[in-house]
Amino acid sequence: MVNMEKKRNFYNGLKLAIAAAAMAVSPLLGFAQGNFVKSFQEGEKLTFRVYYNMSFIWINSGNAEFTVNPEVVSGHSVYHITGVGNTASSFEWFYKVRDVYETYVDKETLLPVKFVRNVNEGGLKFCNEVSFKHDKCIAVSDKQEFAIPKNTQDVLSSMYFARNVNYNAYKPGDKIPFTMFLDKQVYNLYIRYISKERITTHMGTFNAIKISPLLIQGTIFKDGNKMTIWLSDDDNHLPLRIESPILIGNIKIDLLEYENLRNPFGGLISSK
Repeated sequence: MVNMEKKRNFYNGLKLAIAAAAMAVSPLLGFAQGNFVKSFQEGEKLTFRVYYNMSFIWINSGNAEFTVNPEVVSGHSVYHITGVGNTASSFEWFYKVRDVYETYVDKETLLPVKFVRNVNEGGLKFCNEVSFKHDKCIAVSDKQEFAIPKNTQDVLSSMYFARNVNYNAYKPGDKIPFTMFLDKQVYNLYIRYISKERITTHMGTFNAIKISPLLIQGTIFKDGNKMTIWLSDDDNHLPLRIESPILIGNIKIDLLEYENLRNPFGGLISSK
């Protein structure tokens, strides 16, 4: 019988992996107007596969899907972005996950108006809803008010905000700070732009932008963890691959399918 603590340790890594694109590729602060590109549109759909490795064998352990649809919330014209993370059916004996993340992002500012998280993991179920009042620098979570800095994102909206960043404006080694509100706390984090390089996944070979979150002690990440993200080197900035060690083994996420991209997929060199 698998030890429950090991299951929970694994799930922490799987949960990190399913949300990694959102948590690692996150909101960048104080940009000049020229540092943005238009990377996504209504109708876009991205599908990812999550792999787990403990003994040099990569196992399909889950899937994640992100969709973008138009909506109006409290008078704001928003992108309703939904992220769904599931463990693979063959992996549910180990730890079953059915998580749904939703964010409603203002189309003009790319700041979240509302964030909803429905969690179903290993028998634990809960729902959390956050409303953002950016003009007052307040986030309301479960009827409690919390002070937040300007330009604060949630765990899912951050992915789409950061995809609009023009990484050509940065040099290898540049550190880019961001803030994120999660679990009634504000996290001050930053990522590092590493380089441009080619990467080969199950989809093919790509020109990619390589970045890495610098995980700060005292946040939701344990000090010393390392994560690497490769984005397509085109105006879509699609997360192509995300890799991270966890407490037991390693996690890898690969882009599996994409639909209704805003821009031509110029990062692909050759397909498989």
